[in-house]
Amino acid sequence: MALEKTLVLLKPGTVQRALVGEVINRFERKGLRIAGLKMMQLTDAILSEHYAHLADKPFFQRVKDSMMACPVVALCLEGVDAIEVVRTLAGPTNGRKAPAGTIRGDYSMSFQENIVHASDGPETARAEVARFFRPEEIYDWTPNNRLSTYANDEF
Repeated sequence: MALEKTLVLLKPGTVQRALVGEVINRFERKGLRIAGLKMMQLTDAILSEHYAHLADKPFFQRVKDSMMACPVVALCLEGVDAIEVVRTLAGPTNGRKAPAGTIRGDYSMSFQENIVHASDGPETARAEVARFFRPEEIYDWTPNNRLSTYANDEF
């Protein structure tokens, strides 16, 4: 098994509600490694690219406006099956339907204002990490707890 990287955006509602540390803590406690972390104000241009698959939807502008309400925190997380692990921790998109114990289930009451964006597959993750991080903003380092997080043949 190989380590993979994935993108997580802590949405404006997460920043506004002072949940940034709490949400990052959930990912770290699971055993994911932070490879990149920054706060940034998103622009219409980057959001038009990021949400291009929603461009023909009536809520497209509302989504972009929501994501520009205040800065977001962008994370590049790494781990074995990181994409699947992050999406499992995040829970279903609709916070009202997300099970307790997931990030959205514990902190969200909305379909749109749902705390985090998480990449949905390997190709998407590669494109999204590259969209939000320059190569020099991604750090490759080995955490000293790797052998207590994974068996030595898992990474």
